[in-house]
Amino acid sequence: MRGIRSLNNLPKRCYAAARRSDSLTVPLQGLKPSPAAPLSPQNVQVSKLPNGLVIASLENYSPLSSVGVFVKAGSRYETMENQGVSHVLRLAANLTTKGASAFRICRGVESLGGSLSVTSSRETMVYTVDCLRDHLDSLMEYLVNVTSAQEFRPWEVKDLTPRVKTDKALAQQCPQIGVIEKLHEAAYKNALSNSLYCPDYMVGRISPNQLHSFVEDNFTTGRMALVGLGVKHSVLRQVGEGLLSVRTGAGAPTAKAVYRGGELRVQTNDDLVHALIASEGGVAGSAEANAFSVLQRILGAGPHVKRGSNITSKMSQGIAKATGQPFDATAFNASYSDSGLFGIYTIAQADSAGEVIKAAVAQARGVAEGNVSAADITRAKNQVKTEYLMSLESPESLLEEIGAQALATAGYQLPDNVVQAIDAVTKDEVVKAAKKFVDGKKTMAASGCLKNTPFVDEV
Repeated sequence: MRGIRSLNNLPKRCYAAARRSDSLTVPLQGLKPSPAAPLSPQNVQVSKLPNGLVIASLENYSPLSSVGVFVKAGSRYETMENQGVSHVLRLAANLTTKGASAFRICRGVESLGGSLSVTSSRETMVYTVDCLRDHLDSLMEYLVNVTSAQEFRPWEVKDLTPRVKTDKALAQQCPQIGVIEKLHEAAYKNALSNSLYCPDYMVGRISPNQLHSFVEDNFTTGRMALVGLGVKHSVLRQVGEGLLSVRTGAGAPTAKAVYRGGELRVQTNDDLVHALIASEGGVAGSAEANAFSVLQRILGAGPHVKRGSNITSKMSQGIAKATGQPFDATAFNASYSDSGLFGIYTIAQADSAGEVIKAAVAQARGVAEGNVSAADITRAKNQVKTEYLMSLESPESLLEEIGAQALATAGYQLPDNVVQAIDAVTKDEVVKAAKKFVDGKKTMAASGCLKNTPFVDEV
């Protein structure tokens, strides 16, 4: 056996050397490669089926295909009785369905070299499969199963409890997540006030019946969009007309988010104070939302150079001038289908938290008074456009962008139109957005040693 292995491992470069000494019998000169048929560029195609399901696709001729099912089933659609059901539902994506067991889903996806993932936000839940184009038909079977044929066996749902606890524990270790969650809880009376995570009193109490009820109310064709990259539109239409038409209709009525303002403070032993002060912002897709996006870059949306400082940020400049030291301050901007939040997020030592917060708010007040130059607005517009266009270079971000627009408007706005809308933002609109933040009813969330952190009515 040892001798056979040594023969198999003989170096091959000796054969190559011998071959190079021979002349080619068939000269390559004069041979021309056969011309390949040019691939014409495709635009995003969007259609709406009679059952209300929106189909959107982009054929980019990639060997990798990505297909996602976007559903209006985020945490905002939870009720007081089923708080945390969307969190558990996200973790239940790989459980046994009516058409495939959990083992079959796991092994089937792995054997094809694909992936099945689930993400959720306050408004949407997205089921995505990625695989080689040749294996798309097989993986679509699993995607349809986990979105339209859920079974929720009691013992499998019970086994999700440790994962729910782990998710919550990881989130609690991140102060940024905690402050943003508290901000939404204080800002709204309903809907958007619901947390992305299952509350402590509901951990282990979400029943299969509650999961079934939530799916029946929200996983309907009128609240879903089927989006694909690297796939033909006709293929997605066949899937939508057949397998995803199990639940038709508009689904349960949804409540509009009601902004109220308020304050939540979490006292800890942490020397760093995380504080977020916000007012109601712009609705997603509106001209006002574009103005808030430009305002966010003017005030500062974080450094644009790795491990660098945000030298163009008005807040960073103002805080450094007021305190003599650099502190972390960024503008916060979140837009939803019927509301939005815009504010200032600061991280500072407990002793100087109040000074930093007031210095950051003063910069926003300066913009509201018109103290912003044309150069500042131009630079901010360029940053917004660059970040948007660069995000479309990623297949994941492109799929998310197409899906979000298809789900909200049953259409798709070309990047050129988005860029033009950003260019159309005027100085007056930016100043008006800043005034809305400064004069609007405030919401504040803070975490850390809050001995020197002002209350919302003191800012």
